[in-house]
Amino acid sequence: MKTLEISAKITILSELELTDDQKNVVEAAKKATLTSYSPYSHFSVGAACLLDNGEIISGSNQENAAYPSGICAERTTLFYAMARFPEAKVLKLAIISRNKGRITPEVCTPCGACRQVILETEVRGGQPIELLLCSDTEIYVVNGISSLLPLGFNYDSLQK
Repeated sequence: MKTLEISAKITILSELELTDDQKNVVEAAKKATLTSYSPYSHFSVGAACLLDNGEIISGSNQENAAYPSGICAERTTLFYAMARFPEAKVLKLAIISRNKGRITPEVCTPCGACRQVILETEVRGGQPIELLLCSDTEIYVVNGISSLLPLGFNYDSLQK
Protein backbone atom coordinates (compact mmCIF):
# COMPACT_ATOMS: atom_id res chain seq x y z
CA MET A 1 0.00 0.00 0.00
CA LYS A 2 1.13 3.54 -0.79
CA THR A 3 0.01 6.86 0.61
CA LEU A 4 -0.04 10.09 -1.35
CA GLU A 5 -0.25 13.28 0.66
CA ILE A 6 -1.44 16.40 -1.14
CA SER A 7 -1.09 19.90 0.29
CA ALA A 8 -1.70 23.44 -0.86
CA LYS A 9 0.25 26.61 -0.19
CA ILE A 10 -2.04 29.63 0.11
CA THR A 11 -0.83 33.12 1.01
CA ILE A 12 -3.41 35.32 2.73
CA LEU A 13 -3.17 39.06 2.13
CA SER A 14 -5.17 42.18 2.87
CA GLU A 15 -5.98 44.61 0.04
CA LEU A 16 -3.23 46.89 1.35
CA GLU A 17 -0.62 44.17 0.73
CA LEU A 18 -1.52 43.62 -2.94
CA THR A 19 0.73 44.70 -5.80
CA ASP A 20 -0.65 47.23 -8.29
CA ASP A 21 -1.40 44.45 -10.83
CA GLN A 22 -3.20 42.42 -8.18
CA LYS A 23 -5.22 45.46 -7.04
CA ASN A 24 -6.25 46.25 -10.61
CA VAL A 25 -7.49 42.74 -11.37
CA VAL A 26 -9.29 42.47 -8.00
CA GLU A 27 -11.01 45.81 -8.59
CA ALA A 28 -12.10 44.70 -12.07
CA ALA A 29 -13.55 41.49 -10.59
CA LYS A 30 -15.35 43.49 -7.90
CA LYS A 31 -16.92 45.74 -10.56
CA ALA A 32 -17.89 42.67 -12.59
CA THR A 33 -20.09 41.42 -9.72
CA LEU A 34 -22.40 44.34 -10.54
CA THR A 35 -23.06 42.89 -14.02
CA SER A 36 -24.10 39.48 -12.70
CA TYR A 37 -27.48 38.11 -13.77
CA SER A 38 -28.41 36.05 -10.72
CA PRO A 39 -32.15 36.42 -10.07
CA TYR A 40 -32.41 32.85 -8.70
CA SER A 41 -29.46 32.51 -6.32
CA HIS A 42 -28.91 36.24 -5.62
CA PHE A 43 -25.24 35.25 -5.45
CA SER A 44 -23.29 37.57 -7.76
CA VAL A 45 -19.82 36.47 -8.80
CA GLY A 46 -17.30 38.54 -10.69
CA ALA A 47 -14.01 37.43 -12.18
CA ALA A 48 -11.24 39.26 -13.98
CA CYS A 49 -8.01 38.12 -15.55
CA LEU A 50 -4.83 39.97 -16.38
CA LEU A 51 -3.27 38.88 -19.66
CA ASP A 52 0.40 39.09 -20.61
CA ASN A 53 -0.51 41.76 -23.19
CA GLY A 54 -1.68 44.06 -20.37
CA GLU A 55 -5.41 43.62 -21.02
CA ILE A 56 -7.78 42.98 -18.15
CA ILE A 57 -10.87 40.99 -19.11
CA SER A 58 -13.78 40.60 -16.72
CA GLY A 59 -17.03 38.67 -16.57
CA SER A 60 -19.80 37.65 -14.22
CA ASN A 61 -22.06 34.71 -13.58
CA GLN A 62 -25.15 34.48 -15.77
CA GLU A 63 -28.00 32.32 -14.47
CA ASN A 64 -30.83 30.75 -16.40
CA ALA A 65 -34.15 29.29 -15.28
CA ALA A 66 -33.26 26.13 -17.20
CA TYR A 67 -30.54 24.88 -14.85
CA PRO A 68 -27.69 24.21 -15.61
CA SER A 69 -27.76 26.45 -18.67
CA GLY A 70 -26.10 29.35 -16.86
CA ILE A 71 -22.35 29.95 -16.66
CA CYS A 72 -19.96 30.93 -13.91
CA ALA A 73 -17.98 34.16 -13.86
CA GLU A 74 -14.66 32.38 -14.19
CA ARG A 75 -15.63 30.55 -17.37
CA THR A 76 -17.29 33.66 -18.83
CA THR A 77 -14.05 35.56 -18.25
CA LEU A 78 -11.58 32.95 -19.46
CA PHE A 79 -13.57 31.92 -22.53
CA TYR A 80 -13.98 35.56 -23.58
CA ALA A 81 -10.30 36.32 -22.92
CA MET A 82 -9.13 33.36 -25.01
CA ALA A 83 -11.63 34.11 -27.80
CA ARG A 84 -10.58 37.75 -27.93
CA PHE A 85 -6.83 37.24 -27.42
CA PRO A 86 -6.07 33.60 -28.37
CA GLU A 87 -2.30 34.05 -28.22
CA ALA A 88 -2.26 35.76 -24.82
CA LYS A 89 -1.35 34.05 -21.56
CA VAL A 90 -3.42 34.54 -18.43
CA LEU A 91 -1.20 35.81 -15.61
CA LYS A 92 -3.75 36.42 -12.84
CA LEU A 93 -7.38 35.54 -12.19
CA ALA A 94 -9.37 37.25 -9.42
CA ILE A 95 -12.71 35.91 -8.17
CA ILE A 96 -15.06 37.70 -5.78
CA SER A 97 -18.71 37.39 -4.80
CA ARG A 98 -21.59 39.42 -3.43
CA ASN A 99 -24.63 38.13 -1.61
CA LYS A 100 -27.55 40.51 -1.15
CA GLY A 101 -25.38 43.36 -2.43
CA ARG A 102 -22.45 42.92 -0.04
CA ILE A 103 -19.04 41.37 -0.69
CA THR A 104 -19.10 37.99 1.02
CA PRO A 105 -17.13 37.35 4.24
CA GLU A 106 -15.86 34.02 2.85
CA VAL A 107 -13.45 33.80 -0.08
CA CYS A 108 -15.07 32.84 -3.35
CA THR A 109 -13.54 29.67 -4.76
CA PRO A 110 -14.12 28.22 -8.24
CA CYS A 111 -16.47 25.27 -8.72
CA GLY A 112 -15.17 22.00 -10.15
CA ALA A 113 -16.03 22.85 -13.75
CA CYS A 114 -14.25 26.20 -13.45
CA ARG A 115 -11.21 24.55 -11.88
CA GLN A 116 -11.00 22.28 -14.92
CA VAL A 117 -11.23 25.27 -17.29
CA ILE A 118 -8.54 27.10 -15.32
CA LEU A 119 -6.33 24.01 -15.61
CA GLU A 120 -6.86 23.90 -19.38
CA THR A 121 -6.06 27.63 -19.60
CA GLU A 122 -2.82 27.04 -17.68
CA VAL A 123 -1.87 24.17 -20.00
CA ARG A 124 -2.68 26.33 -23.02
CA GLY A 125 -0.51 29.16 -21.69
CA GLY A 126 2.27 26.91 -20.46
CA GLN A 127 2.41 28.47 -17.01
CA PRO A 128 0.52 28.61 -13.71
CA ILE A 129 -2.10 31.32 -13.21
CA GLU A 130 -1.98 33.31 -9.99
CA LEU A 131 -5.43 32.98 -8.42
CA LEU A 132 -6.77 35.74 -6.19
CA LEU A 133 -9.73 34.41 -4.19
CA CYS A 134 -11.37 37.35 -2.46
CA SER A 135 -13.56 38.01 0.56
CA ASP A 136 -14.59 41.28 2.14
CA THR A 137 -11.41 41.42 4.26
CA GLU A 138 -8.74 39.22 2.72
CA ILE A 139 -7.44 37.66 -0.45
CA TYR A 140 -6.14 34.11 -0.76
CA VAL A 141 -3.30 34.02 -3.28
CA VAL A 142 -2.76 30.63 -4.89
CA ASN A 143 0.02 30.04 -7.40
CA GLY A 144 -1.62 27.74 -9.92
CA ILE A 145 -4.76 25.65 -10.01
CA SER A 146 -2.97 22.43 -9.01
CA SER A 147 -3.29 23.49 -5.37
CA LEU A 148 -7.09 23.52 -5.77
CA LEU A 149 -7.30 20.69 -8.32
CA PRO A 150 -4.66 18.11 -7.45
CA LEU A 151 -4.33 15.19 -9.86
CA GLY A 152 -6.04 17.23 -12.57
CA PHE A 153 -7.07 15.74 -15.90
CA ASN A 154 -5.67 17.51 -18.96
CA TYR A 155 -4.33 17.01 -22.49
CA ASP A 156 -1.42 14.91 -21.24
CA SER A 157 -3.88 12.52 -19.59
CA LEU A 158 -5.46 11.84 -22.98
CA GLN A 159 -2.13 11.03 -24.62
CA LYS A 160 -1.18 8.15 -22.29
